[in-house]
Amino acid sequence: QVQLVESGGGLVQAGGSLRLSCTASGRTFSNYAMGWFLQAPGKFREFVSAITRSGSSTYYAGSVKGRFNCTRDNAKNTVYLQMNNLKPEDTAVYYCAADAEKIARTPTWSSWGQGTQVTVSS
Repeated sequence: QVQLVESGGGLVQAGGSLRLSCTASGRTFSNYAMGWFLQAPGKFREFVSAITRSGSSTYYAGSVKGRFNCTRDNAKNTVYLQMNNLKPEDTAVYYCAADAEKIARTPTWSSWGQGTQVTVSS
């Protein structure tokens, strides 16, 4: 399994921006597709974004398309989620995920980070 550590969460006002980072270790990073999910209190974990191994393709949930941008730096073993024009409804714990076999919009990925809290105030 690859180990994942997220960072970059915090408190921001509506309309602001944050950049989340997720650094991987333990396996060859470029062998893994990477994803981001969020989980709000009392709700299921939801798909946010994903990126292919090379970074050539990205996928987004409709609610974040045009506001969030997922990129990766395979030399740094890191995937990023740039979040712009944040809204209070974006408030959640954000999780990084990795999988060597698939990209899925369901939380069925093989490896997960511990999560980082994002809070957007109105």
